[in-house]
Amino acid sequence: MSYILQVDFPYAGPWGQAMTEAMEGLAHSIAEEPGLLWKIWTENEAAGEAGGIYLFKDIPSAEAYLTMHTARLNSFGVPHVNGKIFAVNEALSQLDRGPV
Repeated sequence: MSYILQVDFPYAGPWGQAMTEAMEGLAHSIAEEPGLLWKIWTENEAAGEAGGIYLFKDIPSAEAYLTMHTARLNSFGVPHVNGKIFAVNEALSQLDRGPV
């Protein structure tokens, strides 16, 4: 079984290509996190929010990452981080072409 971590937080930018350039080093670092299978980066400029959808191989890895990432974002001045962990129903997700 795998686990989704859903994270979002207030974000003032940069957006789009500028975000890609600014966050490339962080993305490489995240790719090395224990238990991480993949991440989809999310951004909503109109709402002033960013975050991601992560797939982890186990709950302890997802929980450890959420704790570390929340502390990192808080140190960047982000006052509130929403994070939720969900078990993935792989059979139904595969029927709907989910990348699991």
